[in-house]
Amino acid sequence: MDLSRPSPIARAVPLFAAVARPLQAFLRLEAASGIVLLSCALTALALANSGASDVYRAVLAAPLELAAGPLRARFTLSALVNDGLMTIFFFVVGMEIKRELAVGELRTFRQAMLPLIAAVGGMLVPAAIYLAFNTSGPGQPGWGIPMATDIAFCVGVLTLLRSRVPHGLLVFVTALAIFDDIGGILVIAVFYGHGLSVAWLAAAAAVVGVLMGMSRGHVGSGVAYAVVGAALWYTLHHAGIHATIAGVIAGLSVPARARSTPRAMDEELESPLTRFVHLLHPWVAFGVMPLFALTNSGVDLRALDSAQITGPIAVGTGVALLVGKQLGIFLFAWLAVRVGAAPMPGGASTGKLLGVSTVAGIGFTVALFIAGLAFPEAPELLDQAKVGILAGSLVSGVAGAIVLRFTASTRAPTAERGLQSVGSC
Repeated sequence: MDLSRPSPIARAVPLFAAVARPLQAFLRLEAASGIVLLSCALTALALANSGASDVYRAVLAAPLELAAGPLRARFTLSALVNDGLMTIFFFVVGMEIKRELAVGELRTFRQAMLPLIAAVGGMLVPAAIYLAFNTSGPGQPGWGIPMATDIAFCVGVLTLLRSRVPHGLLVFVTALAIFDDIGGILVIAVFYGHGLSVAWLAAAAAVVGVLMGMSRGHVGSGVAYAVVGAALWYTLHHAGIHATIAGVIAGLSVPARARSTPRAMDEELESPLTRFVHLLHPWVAFGVMPLFALTNSGVDLRALDSAQITGPIAVGTGVALLVGKQLGIFLFAWLAVRVGAAPMPGGASTGKLLGVSTVAGIGFTVALFIAGLAFPEAPELLDQAKVGILAGSLVSGVAGAIVLRFTASTRAPTAERGLQSVGSC
């Protein structure tokens, strides 16, 4: 035996670390972000139901103004967060989608098959259940609310139960949430716009063409993407499509691979996408999303009577998240595995799949966002939807954690644990 040559396991360690480290860093950040999100949501609820509720509402409605020469923009603090800062959130979402499709867990059809199938079930079934409670009446526009999975809260719960969740199943949930984001983005763009303008759509298409040219030219300037992204936001806003979609389109245009240069001896340098994500993700996770939660989670329960809390909007949203997400994800994934379309992630048991499917019923950030689009001029209906989102998400997280807690502990073989410890350093 040649002891001078490294063993296959030793050679595999650097490769494993290089592949696993970005995902591990992402999951650690999302888990911590989930704790901050929860704190902000509870703070907003406390403020909205305390003696400071009037001050809380007044701060959110406070008028703000930006001026640059003859140009002036007037908006409220709430609008700044929901229409402005959330564009940055969707920009990071777009880059995460691009990374996973280009070089990550969704880069091959077989890898993407199971989370895609499960995501379809996790969107269709909740929407159908919501509509079963709101077949007609003022709540009907909210059918898109329960379609989204909040990755930050979801990963936070699963991290607390990491001894019960195989790594492959955690990757599955992350990929599922990415497809959920894609579905939510499409729903927002197609169904929650207002009065489309052909002229402004043509202008937006021209700006998208500029972004495509920047992508093909491998432009790596953050300032360039900010300027062109702002132009796209403006044109989409006037075109009648919700302007935050500009963030997704700009994010998808950022190059996911670095240039190879002779000076670097054909070794890839850091890609623009990786650089932008590393720069923006912490600000989004610990700044934009908590601000969004603080701005949008404040429901004055004192202003709602029992009929509203138990009405079709609140109950339909809560049941759709708890039951619809669980059934849709679990049944579609289980059937796909049974027919041989894809293997069970991480060799997990049926009980573990059911547990993570239930946890995926936590729909918070995008669900609240869609609720605001569904009921823009009806604050009482919006509050009912928020009650359903908060209740359905809370029960889904607790129920999923209980299911996973009673499954067998996942124990990795010694060699695998060694590789995981290296990857997490």
